[in-house]
Amino acid sequence: MAILEYKDLLVWQKGMDIVEETYQLTKLLPKEEIYALSNQMRRAAVSILSNIAEGQQRKSTKEFANFLSISRGSVAELETQLYICVRLNYLTAEQVKKSLDMCAEIGKMLNSLIEK
Repeated sequence: MAILEYKDLLVWQKGMDIVEETYQLTKLLPKEEIYALSNQMRRAAVSILSNIAEGQQRKSTKEFANFLSISRGSVAELETQLYICVRLNYLTAEQVKKSLDMCAEIGKMLNSLIEK
């Protein structure tokens, strides 16, 4: 029986997609946000998949679930930051729609994994 690695998990692969999308979006933010909102958004996106990977490598179901929970928190953090971008008129609702949809999908996947 093959042992799944974190890179094999669909939720981790979707996490890679949200990181890529987040980096593209943050390039559109004003330059004065490069060390504030932009940096925070990138860190939140990277945290999503980093915690999935770290938790899976712990080889303990309890620890894995804990790291998935942390990852879920990072999803909520990124969603909030996307809403802030729209509220401050840095990005349009249309520009962040794909990212918000991706966050929702990843959140559901994380919830499902945590329940297992």
